[in-house]
Amino acid sequence: MPTLDQLTAKYQRVIDMVPQVGASLKNVHIENDKLLIRAAVPNEDIKNQIWNTIKSIDPSYTDLTADIIIDSSLPAPTRNYTVQPGDTLSKIARQFYGDANAYMKIFEANTDQLKDPNMIKVGQVLKVPR
Repeated sequence: MPTLDQLTAKYQRVIDMVPQVGASLKNVHIENDKLLIRAAVPNEDIKNQIWNTIKSIDPSYTDLTADIIIDSSLPAPTRNYTVQPGDTLSKIARQFYGDANAYMKIFEANTDQLKDPNMIKVGQVLKVPR
């Protein structure tokens, strides 16, 4: 039977990742002979990132229970992008998400400075949600 230390070491990448992606780690302990990781995340995308990391460590994850809930009151992490000549929100969305149609995600994160998704200016620093 693996110990808490052994299981924590095995899934350390997941435990370290949680706060880096804007999630809140509630607890990590042994329950029913498995490591239990309980966390709250700001959105489905981040929840999927955590699950993908878990599966990359151990595709069967039979020694882990992950209780990951979505708490939309948590702020989604962002990165900054400075608008360049020729940029559009669609072009920026394609660069960051691989999907030009995801431009509204960027627009909605910047409604404090954008009133129209077609009106961005060179030099503007936009928040790009992860």
